[in-house]
Amino acid sequence: MNPAIGKRIDYRGITKAYGKHVALKPTDLTIEAGEFFAIIGPSGSGKTTLLGLTAGFVAPSGGDIVIGGHSIGGIPPFKRNIGMVFQNYSLFLHKTVAENIAFPLKMRGTSPQEIETRVADALAQVRLSEFAGRLPSALSGGQQQRVAFARAAVYNPSLLIMDEPLSALDKNLREGLQFEIKQLHAKFGSTVLYVTHDQGEAAAMANRIAIMNAGEIVQIGSARELYSKPRNRFVASFLGSANLFAIEKMERRGSGAVAHCAGGLTINGILSGDVGAKACVCIRPEAMTITPVRIDRDNALEGEVIDTTFSNGIQRHWVRLGTGAVVEQQQHINRDRYAASAGQRVFIEWNASDCLIINAE
Repeated sequence: MNPAIGKRIDYRGITKAYGKHVALKPTDLTIEAGEFFAIIGPSGSGKTTLLGLTAGFVAPSGGDIVIGGHSIGGIPPFKRNIGMVFQNYSLFLHKTVAENIAFPLKMRGTSPQEIETRVADALAQVRLSEFAGRLPSALSGGQQQRVAFARAAVYNPSLLIMDEPLSALDKNLREGLQFEIKQLHAKFGSTVLYVTHDQGEAAAMANRIAIMNAGEIVQIGSARELYSKPRNRFVASFLGSANLFAIEKMERRGSGAVAHCAGGLTINGILSGDVGAKACVCIRPEAMTITPVRIDRDNALEGEVIDTTFSNGIQRHWVRLGTGAVVEQQQHINRDRYAASAGQRVFIEWNASDCLIINAE
């Protein structure tokens, strides 16, 4: 199968309201041709509404969506040349694997010879050639998901929408399929709009991620950009773990600042972008060091370990400070790293360069 060339998607002031409730505020967004673009956010953030508007399941209240330079406004879902991969696979249980993949081609009037060629190529791409004659009930969850992907991509759609496609699978299978979906995307070449509530899933696969909240996009960037340079408190807390302290007073010093926080905490950090009057301190748990004695770093807080966990080579400590606030510290385990136990007095330390001062809102 020759890789398809996905189309560029332009959202131009697209919006949706139900009476007085605005589910999606006017949104401008461009997804580049062939890009793997993920949308994440909490329930009610607007991500499902944006998906529905794109697929044609929901009528917009305003704005337009342009795919490959052509508006799809008013075009019904079955004429938009968009492939869909659903959470529950939505395979035809009475049809074989090959028949499921062939179905969209038959609906488009493709010749039998071309159908046979495309289905064979698609089966090879998803490594299911030997399962062509099986029914979906004879496949594992991961295999069924690959069939769903092949069926959605076999007719070279302009856009491939994936709606929580891995949420029904167990953790190990989900992580394995993340890699497979990335590989399949590279082979098929479609533009992908991936909607999920799983931040780690989006970070593992997407070229760029949009984080949504309260009906609007808060920030767009690569997983690394969003994690290392969050625009505000919501982004910092939604993507990964973060220790956050509200700032009561701030002394700006060039690209850095001294933040005076609740409880008398004084923290040295660096300014992240254009920081307004309402700001907070953000320190990622892995940027912190836990020690039994004070060492020479820019910031140090003393406290008591109240809990520890170990999982997949990562040790986590939760430390209650003198102010009553609890911080999380994490580190990879090795023989040379200090690991504390519950009840111990410790110091949590980090450098100012690892401490971001960001907008609270």
